[in-house]
Amino acid sequence: LHIFGAIVAFGPTFAFPLIGGMGGNEPMHANFARRITGKIEGGITIPLAVVQGITGLGLLLISGRNLADRANYWLGVAIVLYAIALGFAIFVQTKRIEHVVALTSSPPPPPAPGAAPAGPPPVVLAAVKAVRQGGTLLTVLVVTIIFLMVMKPTF
Repeated sequence: LHIFGAIVAFGPTFAFPLIGGMGGNEPMHANFARRITGKIEGGITIPLAVVQGITGLGLLLISGRNLADRANYWLGVAIVLYAIALGFAIFVQTKRIEHVVALTSSPPPPPAPGAAPAGPPPVVLAAVKAVRQGGTLLTVLVVTIIFLMVMKPTF
């Protein structure tokens, strides 16, 4: 359950940069790209990430591992990174995505007659950049956690 849950929970997140990139290249679909990313995150990734914590706790209790033991240091580091990633996803990244969706829910005003169309407003660009940076952080955290869980390095 723990491994299957990790695949289902975090697998789709590796498609987020592709979805966001396509939305950025096709402005008429940008809002949809942000909404689908938010829906996957809120409906699959975060709920199953919480289940990951529960199944992980179950594995910890069943295995009898001692987190204070130097041989299990990797597990303690992974748990701390998991808590950071989950907290960031719930309390920061979700809000950022909601903000971008709100900013892009209505079309920008048309350009003045004879003026060239302007790009997205700076506030939208800044919000998208924050989502992108948060996504990169979460990806690095998830990959690091997976590395620690698979390799079980000794420090």
